[in-house]
Amino acid sequence: MFFIVKKEYTYLIVIFLIVASLVAFGRIAGNGFINYDEELYITKNDHVKSSINTESIKWAFSAVVCSNWHPLTLLSHTLDWSLFQGNAGGHHLVSLLLHIGAVLLLFFFLNSTTKNIWPSAFAAALFALHPLRVESVAWAAERKDVLSMFFGLASIYAYACYAKSSKLSRYFLCLIFFALSLMSKPMLVTLPFVLLLLDYWPLGRWKKEISAPIKSRGSVIGRLLWEKVPFIFLAIVSSVVTVWAQKMGGSVASMERLPFSVRISNAITSYVSYLGKTFWPADLAVFYPFEFSIPLWQILIACFILTSITIIVIYAIKKSPFLFVGWFWYLGTLIPVIGLVQVGKQAMADRYTYLPSIGIAIMLAWGIPLLFPRKDIRKKILFPTAIAILTILSILTWQQCGYWKNSIELWNHTLQVTKDNYLAHNNLGLVLFGKGRIKEAIDHYNKALHVTPGYFEAYGNRGNAYAGIGQYQQAMEDYTKAIYLKPYHAEGYYTRGTAYGKLLGQYQQAIGDFNKAIAFNPDYTKAYNNRGLSYYGLGQYQLAIDDFNKAIGMKQDYADAYNNRATVYLKQGNKEIGCGDAQKACALGNCKTLEEAKAKGTCF
Repeated sequence: MFFIVKKEYTYLIVIFLIVASLVAFGRIAGNGFINYDEELYITKNDHVKSSINTESIKWAFSAVVCSNWHPLTLLSHTLDWSLFQGNAGGHHLVSLLLHIGAVLLLFFFLNSTTKNIWPSAFAAALFALHPLRVESVAWAAERKDVLSMFFGLASIYAYACYAKSSKLSRYFLCLIFFALSLMSKPMLVTLPFVLLLLDYWPLGRWKKEISAPIKSRGSVIGRLLWEKVPFIFLAIVSSVVTVWAQKMGGSVASMERLPFSVRISNAITSYVSYLGKTFWPADLAVFYPFEFSIPLWQILIACFILTSITIIVIYAIKKSPFLFVGWFWYLGTLIPVIGLVQVGKQAMADRYTYLPSIGIAIMLAWGIPLLFPRKDIRKKILFPTAIAILTILSILTWQQCGYWKNSIELWNHTLQVTKDNYLAHNNLGLVLFGKGRIKEAIDHYNKALHVTPGYFEAYGNRGNAYAGIGQYQQAMEDYTKAIYLKPYHAEGYYTRGTAYGKLLGQYQQAIGDFNKAIAFNPDYTKAYNNRGLSYYGLGQYQLAIDDFNKAIGMKQDYADAYNNRATVYLKQGNKEIGCGDAQKACALGNCKTLEEAKAKGTCF
């Protein structure tokens, strides 16, 4: 009878976790894409938009996007596009379903290993509904988070099954899920460490081995460590590939720009800041600017808090092993993203708590009941309190999801809850520029540059805005400043070259800039196309055709290049090839040359 009741509770908890997650996060189905990495991953990624095929699969396993190698993430985006096209809601719902899958796997793991259903349910619900999860779930570019976590928790659950029976098939299943997790996002490189913690609690494997006869104890403990070697090997390979990809993408900050002392200070205070946002999830933002000068008193208080909690959990390890496991889960799994190797410009990020937060959830779920020794009081207080906490968190999560509705909502909110946020000003300026609100955009670019005078992207974007209102001199000054700040960056030369050619008609200067852009990025199709236009402007038709050929060779559905090549051929009187190119361009969405040729009676 008890088994039946418990089984019924399990079903009810599963239904609750699914429904509560859908309610808390459901509004993301109506959200759009945002202008922060989602162009690179989805909306302007031609490989992703080509749907699943042999070429897109090859690309996914060889590409580095946003300084990351994560082929499964790229394939998931490609599959999403084939299903939903540009409907952002479909992409968001898939992320939510992956998050729910991870939540259920966490519950099943905790429940099966601890045989304690209610703390397992609370830990899973706390993980599922906390507002800190919003960034991972509502941001389409963070598909890597939910996909990696789903496979990571599947690996942990498979490991628990292996620990029960030690079947080799379960071990390999665990290893396969771990590899899939790493190919989604390398965040779970700390999994071997997590598995060792789980061996202590709740699996109790360390306790069993330590109680073995002294002669066999060493070999038994060695076996626990030895079985982690394949996991450690995969983690090392993933780490090497990740560092290579991030350095290749220019995302790793140098020691000159960010001294190690600054990194340590930020890491220590971030550990405590993440704890603070766990217990008081207010003022959450997509980007937290790096503070280069943290007051000494903040660092000392953070050290005191971290040291005190560590001493307490070590002291209580025998009576309350879950506190030790939860705390070191939190500390250990944050190491890859705590900033010792600084990747990106953020001081911290809500998405970085996705895996570490499970450790805190475990501490709370099993630790809070210890405060109420009497069972009757525990029943009267804990259940309604837990429901109240989860309800509040769900409301906050629902509210936080609303800030991700579109780029304007997101960046306005970010500016409200942070200060001196140069990236938010820049990205809001981009949105406003796209909507034709150019003067407002310039104002935000000015604010971004006031905070960070060496902000390369803001100079380039402000240059585009000045060009949009005909202030070409200011535009060229900004483009030149951007190149000065990043002299080896192809984008800066391409942007200025485009301005020379299209705005000023200075084709020779434009060609010089395009040459440099192509030298730094030999696969820069837009640079070839625009250099072709400059050659056309100078009357060097064959050189123009050669560049359009190169652009089309790299991107066979490049409508603009077909259109431009058609213009040159028609200018030379080659109607057959010119009209053919114009028709191809029209089939790809650019009918300008074909319509002009038809109007003149050149093409029919």
